[in-house]
Amino acid sequence: MFVGHFAVGFAAKRLAPRASLGVLMAAPTLADLLWPIFLALGWEQVRIDPGNTAVTPLDFVSYPISHSLLTMCGWGVLFALVYWLLSHYTRGAVVIALGVVSHWMLDFVTHRPDMPLYPGGPRLGLGLWNSIPGTLAVELAMYAAGIWLYVSMTRGRDRTGRISLLAFVAVSLLLYVGAMFGGPPPNTRVLMVSAFAGWVVPFWAWGFDRHREITG
Repeated sequence: MFVGHFAVGFAAKRLAPRASLGVLMAAPTLADLLWPIFLALGWEQVRIDPGNTAVTPLDFVSYPISHSLLTMCGWGVLFALVYWLLSHYTRGAVVIALGVVSHWMLDFVTHRPDMPLYPGGPRLGLGLWNSIPGTLAVELAMYAAGIWLYVSMTRGRDRTGRISLLAFVAVSLLLYVGAMFGGPPPNTRVLMVSAFAGWVVPFWAWGFDRHREITG
């Protein structure tokens, strides 16, 4: 899942309005932020396999540290603890922990059975990615709902707060469609380097969220 994770970040603002959208967006995408780091270190592996599913040409050979349910629970607790120590915002910390774990839940729905319960444990997945129409319907509906929840409770204080949000949504959708209908990456190194671009997401969200105010 791609923009579905962003949907969780947007929706989380309603549950924890005092938390920055940047942190709330980092939580459900944390597994994908850590993944290229572990690929670079050689701790996890991916293989380009066109036709692996209808949506993605990637075979996630091994990613037990970034993407197993057990380790995501650990990352969620760690992220939430650090956030609470810095902010003392308990509600925000709880929402962040749940946001991190939500990544596994959503990937479990979309991936074929390659989502590990724990390192070395059984791998599960419902395989929504075997259907492009089904994936588009579910993920775009989630994204629309998440954006609606965010904009229904915030208002841009200036042009940055309005235009940057629109740009974020437009760019994320273009990248989503491009990844789904474009060709596979030429090699795993290009894939790994491009995956580091995901680190832009929480910082971009943090930036435009600072220029918006809570309305209700």
